[in-house]
Amino acid sequence: MTRSLRIAVADDEPDMQEYFRTILPELGFQVVAVAGNGRELVEACRKVKPNIAITDIRMPDMDGIEAASLIYRDNPIPAILVSAYHDAEFIRRAEADHIQAYLVKPIKQADLEPAISLAVRRFEQFEALRKETVDLKQALEDRKTIEKAKGILMKKTGLDEADAFRRLQKLASDRNKKLIEIAQMLLLSEEAFER
Repeated sequence: MTRSLRIAVADDEPDMQEYFRTILPELGFQVVAVAGNGRELVEACRKVKPNIAITDIRMPDMDGIEAASLIYRDNPIPAILVSAYHDAEFIRRAEADHIQAYLVKPIKQADLEPAISLAVRRFEQFEALRKETVDLKQALEDRKTIEKAKGILMKKTGLDEADAFRRLQKLASDRNKKLIEIAQMLLLSEEAFER
């Protein structure tokens, strides 16, 4: 785990703020922001771009779960929630992908370090899977477009499927374009001729 993690923390209790300011650097982490409520945490995260946020749930102005969601939307980072309460409603709300851990106060130093380590690692795994899903969806859409373009070539030229595909590949190669770009141009030109 990267020991130089930049961490933003939020808690409305000054003694918890001081605890984080003291313990996190002892564990090798850098505290880049300390906030007293969720709104302050969101603003601080926009400015300092931390690697992870640790936030109390119950705070004035905006709770930690809502703050973590807003932070994730602006700059996807993992969040660890902290609470003095073991509340089923909080746990249900905390089931978003970016919430990676839930710690109950009082937080022991021995619990904090592994929670941070696991949160960062799990978040990286979730983000990799999310990106892979997006990439697979795009590949599927591209494949559909290429198949349509191949169908147009087959209909217009009488080529069989393999030859139509090779012609698309050759066009892409000759013009130094991606296959999907050639397919999109072909579909666009077909649409223009149909109008």
